[in-house]
Amino acid sequence: MKPPPTTLDDVLQLPMIYRETIPEDYRDENGHTNMRYYLAIYDEAGYPLMNGFGMTDEFREANQAGGFDLEHHIHYLREVHIGDTVAIYARIIGRTPKRIHYMMFMVNETREELASLFECVNSFADLSVRRTAPFPDAVGAKMDMMLAEHQALNWDAPISGVMQA
Repeated sequence: MKPPPTTLDDVLQLPMIYRETIPEDYRDENGHTNMRYYLAIYDEAGYPLMNGFGMTDEFREANQAGGFDLEHHIHYLREVHIGDTVAIYARIIGRTPKRIHYMMFMVNETREELASLFECVNSFADLSVRRTAPFPDAVGAKMDMMLAEHQALNWDAPISGVMQA
């Protein structure tokens, strides 16, 4: 059974992690944001999300660490036009010692509507051997705190059902 639709009010309960105004060079032949730039926006939003867990540039450099996206899915709900301002909100769905399953929600602030959903499974990476590895305890603890907050929300995340941590 599909979860009920996620509302804008639901999403606004989550932490806002990124904001961007859509530039002219994102335009496609249909006059709206080209699909490739949705992924670019979500990619940019991933950095402040991971920074919040302690995986800053300094941490990654000092620990030869990073992250590997293993799978992701984008659901396009509404058009985003050039000049619109979008904000990205994040929700943690689950995690294992090596992986995190999360969603990001693109809110078109200009039009006051939910524009897109992004679902992802990402793994911690030990870049000295270029392999997945367990998240450091301090990073995992911050993820677990956010996960507990998000599990307490009164709405189900609209996950695809095809991926998990």
